[in-house]
Amino acid sequence: MVRRERIENGRTAKTSFCIVDAQSVKNTDTARAKGYDAGKKVSGIKRHLAVDTQGLPHAIEVTTADVTDRNGALLMLLLNDETLCEVKTVLVDGAYTGARYEELVWQILGAKIEVVKRSELHHFAVLPKRWVVERSFAWLEKCRRLWKNCERKLETSAQLVALAFLSLLLRRH
Repeated sequence: MVRRERIENGRTAKTSFCIVDAQSVKNTDTARAKGYDAGKKVSGIKRHLAVDTQGLPHAIEVTTADVTDRNGALLMLLLNDETLCEVKTVLVDGAYTGARYEELVWQILGAKIEVVKRSELHHFAVLPKRWVVERSFAWLEKCRRLWKNCERKLETSAQLVALAFLSLLLRRH
């Protein structure tokens, strides 16, 4: 479905540029898999997304919240290396810095990392191109079932994220 949408928009089926980020989501009491993200102070799960410049998902991975953004992103890239085989550049925020991380992404995808860092000034600023992945997370937040994690299994949570994006694409047509 994502490939068809890209082709209809005059793009190639597979993206050569993706934006990666993670979102921590609170769990309800019915969820089994739990972790604690100390940075966000959230007990629950973490959704890792790799989207193209249109905000369309090319890779989705759900982990417990205690998995770091870097490790979760590496797992996502590793499990979706066929889908992301044409990616040449991965745009990330400051949480994904490090020579070791860049080396591992190069080994998995053959892609270089481009880090967009926040300004040292203490005011709000939209980060170039990074807002696209944040918009994708906002699309997920509109789905009632995804504002909190109620699922017992991580695989179910990942499938619901994919279903939410599928629903979004179907509404566009």
